[in-house]
Amino acid sequence: MDYAGRRQRLRASFGEAGISTLVVTTPSNVRYLTGFSGSNGSVVVGPDADRLCTDSRYFTQAEHECPDLTVIPTTTTVLEPAIQWAAADALTPIGFEADHVTVHELERVAEHGLAHELRATVDLVRVLRAHKDDHERGFIARACAISDVALSRLLGDVRVGVTERELAARLSWLMRDEGADGDSFESIVAGGPHSAIPHHSPTDRPLQAGDFLKIDFGALYAGYHADETRTFVVGAPPAAWQVEIHELVAAAQRAGIAALRLDADVREVDAAARSVIRDAGYGEYFGHGLGHGVGLDIHEVPFLGANSSGNLSVGTPITVEPGVYLPGRGGVRIEDTLIVGPDDPISLTTTTRELLVLG
Repeated sequence: MDYAGRRQRLRASFGEAGISTLVVTTPSNVRYLTGFSGSNGSVVVGPDADRLCTDSRYFTQAEHECPDLTVIPTTTTVLEPAIQWAAADALTPIGFEADHVTVHELERVAEHGLAHELRATVDLVRVLRAHKDDHERGFIARACAISDVALSRLLGDVRVGVTERELAARLSWLMRDEGADGDSFESIVAGGPHSAIPHHSPTDRPLQAGDFLKIDFGALYAGYHADETRTFVVGAPPAAWQVEIHELVAAAQRAGIAALRLDADVREVDAAARSVIRDAGYGEYFGHGLGHGVGLDIHEVPFLGANSSGNLSVGTPITVEPGVYLPGRGGVRIEDTLIVGPDDPISLTTTTRELLVLG
């Protein structure tokens, strides 16, 4: 990982932002710029020199993960000492991440008489992170491969009577058994009417014959996330309405994937899939965006939605995840993590999208 190169590219945005130094405190941004994975750290990216700020719990870890950076030691927060160091070296104006720093933290900095040196910034690092290098794409691909294998192993455990919570726990263990560092997020295991809840937390409800079973999950590998959703039927042949909406969501996903092209407007990609569902009369039952970027965070730019902005570039990992959710009955979502290519996108998740009957 060329962390120094990433920080150098970040400096190129300082002039337009009106700053000479940026104090980065968002944990995933800190990791992107330095490799530091501790829970309490900031990085000061200056015009010439950079520093990592952390406390004594992480000195050894910082020496291992960030051997090219000198540490600013702290015993409290990582914002104040970082700003004080930058101000002492006249590395001003100093930018901070306005979407992460709290009002309380700014008030504490103001007590040191430094408020006039600060400039709010938004998305300077996130914009860089949208363009993944080969290492990052490799980590995401590995996370997706682990997810696919874990899901294939889980399918044999699905049966009438098993609970959502039991399946979620089993899936988490299987991902770790296949080499994951953890879960990308709390797995969504939703049976029957719960499948109509887009972000359902698993409960002790046992699966019943004829239930939809929606599983939204992903493995975490080397800090990078996978994201995948499949919907099944449990213990009985699917009803006609279940076949109808599953086929509709699958068609919408195919339309969205076909629209993933170099320089495609993210709103047009969303519209390509959304129009399929709307034209079938189910538009009101698809309320969320079509997809999002993935990386060190599970949700990253770019976002595919009617109110999003931007265009796609080659090599960007992104999800396509349309859904139809019928309250009180059940819902379907089909999601894959893909890489935007110069022509057709490449799907990193490969589990069949067919409506399988399990158990």
